[in-house]
Amino acid sequence: MIRIFLTGYMGAGKTTLGKAFARKLNIPFVDLDWYMEERFHKTVGELFSERGEAGFRELERSMLHEVGAFENVIISTGGGAPCFFDNMEFMNQNGITVFLDVDPEVLFRRLRIAKQQRPILQGKEDSELKDFIVQALEKRAPFYSQAQFIFCGDELEDRWQIEKSVDKLRELLNL
Repeated sequence: MIRIFLTGYMGAGKTTLGKAFARKLNIPFVDLDWYMEERFHKTVGELFSERGEAGFRELERSMLHEVGAFENVIISTGGGAPCFFDNMEFMNQNGITVFLDVDPEVLFRRLRIAKQQRPILQGKEDSELKDFIVQALEKRAPFYSQAQFIFCGDELEDRWQIEKSVDKLRELLNL
């Protein structure tokens, strides 16, 4: 039975790598944010707005426990999911955890392009965005570092890099 939780900051490539890795292993892929959106017929932004951060994090925890019971699956968590409640402990006890560690400059390049799709980043100038990323990574580091494996997610820019990363991750996890 395989159950892998991919963690990391937004833009780290959890979904990109997770989908490709799941295809390679021929098992399902679940993006926790997408799962919540499908389940509640609302975007993550809407759920966050309606419930506030505390309510959203409770819901996220509940959905994490739900998908954490699935077998033979790769799960991409939201960037903040590991940082609340006992979520990291739960994931470590129920599967393999992988932190996609990405250089802040690489995250900046990726998120700068995707700013409009991420409400928390909208309206930030480049210097503000860089500072925001660095500060968030510092706050989240104690949680992300609890993952059983740390994997560099810097090279997920094209099909070749993604395939190479999938092979490296498979080797790292002995799968």
